[in-house]
Amino acid sequence: MRSDAVKKGFERAPHRALLRAVGCTDAEIEQPFVGVINSYSEVVPGHVHLRNVAEAVKAGVRMAGGTPFECGTIAVCDGVAMNHEGMKYSLASRELIADSVEVVVQAHAFDALVFIPNCDKIIPGMLMAALRLNLPCVFVSGGPMLAGRQDGAAVDLNTVFMAVGKVAKGEMSYEELDRLEQLACPGCGSCAGMFTANTMNCLSEALGLALPYSGTTPAVHAARVRLAKEAGAQVMSLLEKNIRPRDIVTPDAIRNAFVVDMALGGSTNSILHLAAVSDEAGVAFDLASLNEISASVPHLCKISPAGEQRIEDLHEAGGIPAVMREVSDRLRLDALTVTGRTIGENVERAVIRDKTVIRPAAEPYSPHGGLAILFGNLAPDGAVVKQAAVAPEMLRHRGPARVFDSEDEATRAIMNRTIRPGDVLVIRYEGPKGGPGMREMLTPTSMLSGMGMDNSVALLTDGRFSGATRGAAIGHISPEAAERGPIAAVREGDIIEIDIPNCRLDVALGEDELKARLAALPRFQPKIKTGYLRRYAEHVTSASTGAVFR
Repeated sequence: MRSDAVKKGFERAPHRALLRAVGCTDAEIEQPFVGVINSYSEVVPGHVHLRNVAEAVKAGVRMAGGTPFECGTIAVCDGVAMNHEGMKYSLASRELIADSVEVVVQAHAFDALVFIPNCDKIIPGMLMAALRLNLPCVFVSGGPMLAGRQDGAAVDLNTVFMAVGKVAKGEMSYEELDRLEQLACPGCGSCAGMFTANTMNCLSEALGLALPYSGTTPAVHAARVRLAKEAGAQVMSLLEKNIRPRDIVTPDAIRNAFVVDMALGGSTNSILHLAAVSDEAGVAFDLASLNEISASVPHLCKISPAGEQRIEDLHEAGGIPAVMREVSDRLRLDALTVTGRTIGENVERAVIRDKTVIRPAAEPYSPHGGLAILFGNLAPDGAVVKQAAVAPEMLRHRGPARVFDSEDEATRAIMNRTIRPGDVLVIRYEGPKGGPGMREMLTPTSMLSGMGMDNSVALLTDGRFSGATRGAAIGHISPEAAERGPIAAVREGDIIEIDIPNCRLDVALGEDELKARLAALPRFQPKIKTGYLRRYAEHVTSASTGAVFR
């Protein structure tokens, strides 16, 4: 066993003395060591209950003959961090999480691992660490939050963000906003829509690293505790069979994840994170290939923000196994999973229990997937849009650019009611280097939605959007402005041409004019000159390659 390095032989007597100091018995020292990597936090609603999940995982490990050791990582709540300086640290935390897991696991020579993530950057950070370490492991998330209820209707965090726009427009009172605020987030769990956290938890199933229903079982259900125990026990089986993450996360598994992503209409951030996971797995990633997958995969679910249903509805309708069975002819069914069985074997008995939540492949919302990659002279290396959440009239749009060099400037313009129908907001210098940290921009997009302008105003950025975003919001524009991408050359009033069906994003300028404008730009000066974000900006790569470190 790998853990023999810290417990076998007379020369390891000091090591065993320290293990006895934390309460280990002779029998526990003899057993395999399982790291339980927990992201518990008292400030993150998706993580506040993870102590209970970890206790269940450890019970499962012990039942199967292992010795669990719980260790922690950091966690950022994107909702709390939204629209202020804190959001610069959200994506950047992903690399810290991966590194910190690597450090604690390597230092203590664990034999196997169970990961307990739940919210946005924690999931991909742990996935990256799992592939880097390549030890037998299982993922079990903390589960989604239940939707809130207001006057019989389901509400969630995005409802509150959109309500801010209604208040700004004078269509909602402060008292109504306060009542919604009290009801929207009723308890623990990752926010109740197909936002980034739930997208990534669902895709962990599709990748094969999480047990079935890990992505959709509500946080407050007893089934979540049972699932955690099963995960703890299952990791011991993986250890015995020597099944490791890189045996599971192959090119076929990555493709399966994107197929499921397209069927779900998941968060645009999933592309950023799956690119980073692919990088750690050593799997070649071609952004342009995603449009080929999207063209062949029907869009089956409209979960908030694209529709009115929530993750709990998806779970009751059959969860990810039911979605996967419905698109099984597009999947690589012989891909291995942490169950020890293949994807095909895992989903063969799955059924759709509610066809209003998971539509049959023969009756999809759209014959193509929920995400699209756009290319053109404004995004030579690509941009991402959640086309499933775009109003039909905005799938093609031509309008004047309103140019802002930060999210804050754009938000003030929206609040001051200076944005007009037909405008195309261009928010730049918010990319991985330029931000730094590639902030999510749920505030401006939700305000536009709340003001009823998401069907007449587009928003483009080299930053990114929350999974809760709806409307013609096109992000991850690459190269970013800080790297002298074409978005840096756009001026107020330039005509922007958006053609989502044909995967195009262009500014109506000639090649020579674009080059001349870019050549005349002053050298980009980093906004942050100290601390972690300075180091992050120095090493992070383009969004088109997953914003990984080089």
